[in-house]
Amino acid sequence: MKTFVTVLGLASLVALAACDSAKENQVENAYENQADALDNQTENMEAMADNLSGNAEMAAENAADRLENKADATREAGDEAEDAVEKQQ
Repeated sequence: MKTFVTVLGLASLVALAACDSAKENQVENAYENQADALDNQTENMEAMADNLSGNAEMAAENAADRLENKADATREAGDEAEDAVEKQQ
């Protein structure tokens, strides 16, 4: 599922890149890079959770969920920042 979302996101970026200004792309890329880093942390946390059991596994899965939510929020903030840049032009 995450791979599909990532591919879909990248396809959207490529499609929109032709329409956006350089500054919009800069803002978008900065937020997207942050979100990608959070996604990587999420995947690492989920892999770690697979090797744990009981309460430790649940705690790791909860931490992974929080990281995933943070990545989503970062992408949303990036979209809003990009919109703000677009309105300034």
